[in-house]
Amino acid sequence: MMVIRPIEHNDLGALLALAGKTGGGLTSLPVDEATLSARIERSLQTWRGTLPKADQGYVFVLEDTQSGAVAGICAIEVAVGLNDPWYNYRVGTLVHASKELNVYNALPTLFLSNDHTGSSELCTLFLDPQWRKEGNGYLLSKSRFMFMAAFRERFNEKVVAEMRGVIDEHGYSPFWDSLGQRFFSMEFSRADYLCGTGQKAFIAELMPKHPIYTHFLSEAAQAVIGQVHPQTAPARAVLEAEGFRYRNYVDIFDGGPTLECDVDRVRAIRKSRLVEVAEGQPATGEDLPACMVANENYDMFRVMLVRANPHTERLVLDGATLDALKCRPGDTVRLVRLCPEEKKA
Repeated sequence: MMVIRPIEHNDLGALLALAGKTGGGLTSLPVDEATLSARIERSLQTWRGTLPKADQGYVFVLEDTQSGAVAGICAIEVAVGLNDPWYNYRVGTLVHASKELNVYNALPTLFLSNDHTGSSELCTLFLDPQWRKEGNGYLLSKSRFMFMAAFRERFNEKVVAEMRGVIDEHGYSPFWDSLGQRFFSMEFSRADYLCGTGQKAFIAELMPKHPIYTHFLSEAAQAVIGQVHPQTAPARAVLEAEGFRYRNYVDIFDGGPTLECDVDRVRAIRKSRLVEVAEGQPATGEDLPACMVANENYDMFRVMLVRANPHTERLVLDGATLDALKCRPGDTVRLVRLCPEEKKA
């Protein structure tokens, strides 16, 4: 069985192994033991309630309960930009016009922005390639919504997600090569590593403060603004199906899109329901949709996939599933259909 649970100190080795498989570009998961160890400790302190809101961040892992293997990681930052500025570019337009010359040019432009300061952020989503099957990717991504629904008061009104931009297998980023490289004078991988290990002062010190006309960038760089890495396209589709939208904000390093949504408008949060759980033989059948089920236990939070009627008032689960969920018969659990119901023609 695959289960989502809070990260623990002894997950460090597995986290390093996952970081080594990302191929770069996942800033919040660097191959650096000290940084990842500190990330785990910060998550544990967040759960214990010992950190101010500006420093809080929850980290979860996807575990195979039979082998103990850690197959993936996902996280939520409670409020970005309250300590260090949280930068992105807003893609907008500047108009240059002259009535006398009958010239009118509307030019796409990148404006440096801190507009998402204070928002909650979905981040650090990565699933080991060998576990990309049987709905694991959907579970890993959407399980965070179950946590946010259960503990809504801990998060802000808006949630954002930075999508990984276009980077090739050699770590080459057209956007970085045409823009960032000229101001930071370092390779994309170096800037990515520094940012991932918390050394972010160089961003404010070196990045351009004035609007940038995208026509001055290479054609390759212009083409990837707001586009995602091929491996990230499924993750983008998952979030868009939940209500997230691209509102013309992009990452300052690779030009990847930032998606956003009001927390209370996220489908899985809005449609999740509290039901009583009972022990027994679950209903079976291919006609039953995959659903996420989560306990309401803050310290021992768990999420799993089950086949169930998403409209049931009483969810029947077998003993092994109840144990994995850290539940007992009579407890209240949160239930929601894993994917939006397809509209009939």
